[in-house]
Amino acid sequence: MARFTGFRATSSRMFSLPAAFVDDLLPLVDHLGELQVTLFCMYAVQQREGQFRYLLRADMANSSALLAALAAACPTLPPQEALDDALDRAIGRGSLLVAQVATAEDGEAVTLYFVNGPAGRTAIEQIARGGWRPGDDGRPVDILPERPTIYRLYEENIGPLTPMIAESLKDAELEYSAVWVADAIRIAVEQNARSWRYVQSVLERWRKEGRTPHETAPGSDEQDGQRFVRGKYAGFIEH
Repeated sequence: MARFTGFRATSSRMFSLPAAFVDDLLPLVDHLGELQVTLFCMYAVQQREGQFRYLLRADMANSSALLAALAAACPTLPPQEALDDALDRAIGRGSLLVAQVATAEDGEAVTLYFVNGPAGRTAIEQIARGGWRPGDDGRPVDILPERPTIYRLYEENIGPLTPMIAESLKDAELEYSAVWVADAIRIAVEQNARSWRYVQSVLERWRKEGRTPHETAPGSDEQDGQRFVRGKYAGFIEH
């Protein structure tokens, strides 16, 4: 048996595991290769940067440490086959999530692997909505941040979202568009008039009087909208 000499006190390469890994996932895992791949992915994604971190199969296939571990755990399979088997098990278990994105002109798909946590689940949802764009060679896909809904904008900037306010927001979105409602919320914040009544008054004034040249109406030129919508959520509001 090969012996481990121990962890070094000066080692700076650390990563964290949620308590649920031990409490909830570990009792379910009945295959050593699956456990090895899951642990490796939870380590490797923490070495990435950005809000949505993912791995490619090459990240795992090029890890000599992981392949050596899989060779010991699955001696009857070539290491690359053992990797694919372990990945299939982890995905089937639900500890890893997978998405395929066609980024090349010929439609060739890139497979992305995520840890099944809040960020991973959000990333999968964003990809399903088309919320991504091609990246560079090291990161073939850039996943875009979630676009806040008018309900979230209201809660974060005006106040609690009561059932009556939620219904009013829904009606206003249908009548004026989500862009107008989001812009009116921004105006209310800038004027320190944080109330639904003020947001309504802005929308009604725009409907009656029109908006200034820098205020776009639904279906107006995108460039004008980008000049008007600034601030924290400017990059998330769709025109």
